[in-house]
Amino acid sequence: MDSSTLLYGVFSLLLVVISSCYAVLVAWSPDTIVPAESEKKYRSVASKAKPLPLGSIKDAKPAVDLTVVIPAYNETSRLPSMLDSTMSHLSSIPKRSFEILIVDDGSKDGTSDFALKLAGKYSGSDIRIVTLRKNLGKGGAVRHGMLHGRGKRLLMVDADGASRFEDLESLWKSMDEIASGDQAAIVVGSRAHLVKTDAVVKRSFLRNILMYGLHTILRIVGVGHIRDTQCGFKLFTRKAAQHIFPSQHLATWIFDVELLLLAKQLRIPVAEVPIEWHEVSGSKLNVVTDSLQMLRDLLILRANLLLGRWKVAPIPASTS
Repeated sequence: MDSSTLLYGVFSLLLVVISSCYAVLVAWSPDTIVPAESEKKYRSVASKAKPLPLGSIKDAKPAVDLTVVIPAYNETSRLPSMLDSTMSHLSSIPKRSFEILIVDDGSKDGTSDFALKLAGKYSGSDIRIVTLRKNLGKGGAVRHGMLHGRGKRLLMVDADGASRFEDLESLWKSMDEIASGDQAAIVVGSRAHLVKTDAVVKRSFLRNILMYGLHTILRIVGVGHIRDTQCGFKLFTRKAAQHIFPSQHLATWIFDVELLLLAKQLRIPVAEVPIEWHEVSGSKLNVVTDSLQMLRDLLILRANLLLGRWKVAPIPASTS
């Protein structure tokens, strides 16, 4: 076999490998999420029988100071205490108008009807329940809520109540420091300061091993500057949400990393603020299978961004 034949064979094999990898990437990459018409409407205490149209993140002017997005999948047991603490805090700041979007992510335990009943306890409050037809994943539910938020600032928070809602004020203060006017900015709650406390030490050995492994991978993919990417307590300015969430593709657990990578691409400042947190039983996370899915999705995310298959439109320069 001469050298030219060998070179041709190597080139052909390499081409097959590259083509196969690209085909796998395309097959594994999620399709763009297109909401059904029913998912663009909400129910509330004031409109139980007739769903009303949701707002839109595309609206130029916010209607309230704060939108709280709560993704909920089979959360009838944990939602009551979480909503109590949320409403208790928000009601203590009368000058800040707000709305709460509870996004039922295709639950099978009647979460939507249960949440509507709970909302009746808080007369006069703007609590909206959105029901997705099928389970998308936490990232899909958060994205849906953010795309229909009417707030000047938008907060994503888990339905389990693991984060202390009062820590919103720490995030709010930090946001005031890094953003002025309508600038794009993000402040993320962080549990990194709890690594050596009982909140983390008493978790299972496997869970902690996977946590450290994930942190190592995150440094490789480009978000190592954020010590805690996965905390479900993040605050966005409206401008940041307008540019990030329409470009979000991942609906699974690792969607937080995509949000932060998009922010990095758009040069949106991100601050990290320590918050109080405690583990709550009833987590939907399967440590082994979901960790493997996270790894796969991280590879899909990074490959799509590097190849330019997933793009984000740059933020136009301010004309003011």
